[in-house]
Amino acid sequence: MAKGEGAESGSAAGLLPTGILQTGERPAQVKMRIYLLDVAQVDPFFASIILFVGRAWDAVTDPLVGFFISKSSWTRLGRLMPWIIFSTPLAIIAYFLIWFVPDISWGQTVWYLVFYCLFETLVTCFHVPYSALTMFISTEQSERDSATAYRMTVEVLGTVLGTAIQGQIVGQADTPCLQDSNGSVVASEGANRTHSTTSLKRTQNAYLLAAGVIASIYVICAVILTLGVREHREPYEAQQAEPISFFRGLRLVMNHGPYVKLIAGFLFTSLAFMLVEGNFALFCTYTLGFRNEFQNLLLAIMLSATLTIPFWQWFLTRFGKKTAVYIGISSAVPFLILMALMESNLIVTYIVAVAAGISVAAAFLLPWSMLPDVIDDFHLKQPQSHGTEPIFFSFYVFFTKFASGVSLGISTLSLDFAGYQTRGCSQPARVKFTLKMLVTMAPIVLILLGLLLFKLYPIDEEKRRQNKKALQALRDEASSSGCSDTDSTELASIL
Repeated sequence: MAKGEGAESGSAAGLLPTGILQTGERPAQVKMRIYLLDVAQVDPFFASIILFVGRAWDAVTDPLVGFFISKSSWTRLGRLMPWIIFSTPLAIIAYFLIWFVPDISWGQTVWYLVFYCLFETLVTCFHVPYSALTMFISTEQSERDSATAYRMTVEVLGTVLGTAIQGQIVGQADTPCLQDSNGSVVASEGANRTHSTTSLKRTQNAYLLAAGVIASIYVICAVILTLGVREHREPYEAQQAEPISFFRGLRLVMNHGPYVKLIAGFLFTSLAFMLVEGNFALFCTYTLGFRNEFQNLLLAIMLSATLTIPFWQWFLTRFGKKTAVYIGISSAVPFLILMALMESNLIVTYIVAVAAGISVAAAFLLPWSMLPDVIDDFHLKQPQSHGTEPIFFSFYVFFTKFASGVSLGISTLSLDFAGYQTRGCSQPARVKFTLKMLVTMAPIVLILLGLLLFKLYPIDEEKRRQNKKALQALRDEASSSGCSDTDSTELASIL
């Protein structure tokens, strides 16, 4: 149930037959598509409406939640923690009801649309403040960077764990490809509709069981977060009046040069890796011919990414964040070229998958690690403007989802123009070539464009050190002023 940093990225893998997707599909929207069509048996047109509206609403909720959080006041629990505490039980209920098949044939579309959008809203109420907590757990840049590294490591692990849990429990939902009477290998359009009543009921119960297990993990993680994290308010912020309005804050944030340049570079690199991720299953299945191996290859990528996030945390501490961005993200290019040139060699494919995971780790970690530096820079240039942290983080998440939507659109349209055969066990040569371009050449071009934009990003290590000293001086001045005010108040009471 992770959300934001690519955890729910769109994917052309939704074009795959369920027999291929079976247990290894990562994007939540692909799982939802399979569930609506094969288990809930919603009409394909209405299933598409549910997913489209849900995805659009999901993107809209990020700035909306950022708007309301920016107007929130500090409480005994903090400023962000109440959002996490009160959204968690409601999100769990909504998540469970998504995977429940109501016995109302006339209202199924409304049921899934309502609870899908409700869940997306509630999980955004969790994820935006959760991400923004980075700015409130410490004033030290190194501690914030360390917290970001831990957060990204656990989010990648959560993605792997969630996929594995649902995949293992619902693994029996399998639809094999069938050969038609003309000898061409195609999937039977009705294969997924011929489940017996007993088998269908068993599949529905499996989805509910998986939802219950994942919801339990959600509760445990939320409790640990609530009990283990305390927000710290900046001394100079405590002396300020009420936070600025959302729209004024939004205007200031979007006019902040480093933020715009970071988002632009992040958008291109995210789109590159989402194209690879979203089409990798199809590429392995049809272009390389590894129908039974793509799930293990995806797992190799994600495990490699998980294990190398600590390495990139050390690297950025030792050599700087911009250097880490250039080396970490550009390291994917040689392996993408190798993937484009190689034949169907399984061992080489696994090597490329592990190496790609190293770059995925850099793409996961580094942009999020750079965002707190941008916010610090903003606070120095706009010292009277506070309460803008949720705006920074909510629009960061929004642009992640925007890249996901663009990736989905590019992939689906490209494969459609190439003549993709829905549910086919083999594809025309044009489709195989298109997949190779989507997984190799297009990401390479996007990575190079993103790195060029990162070159324009102005906050290097020297600038970070200057900002750190300036912020510390501002905090010291605020603390001294606070002490003076306290002394004056005590003196007045004595007199």
